[in-house]
Amino acid sequence: MVEIKHVINDPLGMHARPAGMLVKAVAGYASKITVTAPTGTADAKRLMALMRLAAKQGMELTVTIEGADEAKAAEELKAFLAANL
Repeated sequence: MVEIKHVINDPLGMHARPAGMLVKAVAGYASKITVTAPTGTADAKRLMALMRLAAKQGMELTVTIEGADEAKAAEELKAFLAANL
């Protein structure tokens, strides 16, 4: 299991565009990937679940990755979060 912590810097928070991009980024991984915010936990492969988090600027997200390709997924997600959220 790998955990990534990230504080949202985007003034709009996790809105539809970055949430959709996140879903596409994780879709190819076999690992189970979840995103936890102060408002709840969501499956990173489900757009509506991510949108329900209503994650705003300044909130800390914890991304948990469990599975055979977790190391590769974690590497990509760290870069994704830094560039898009």
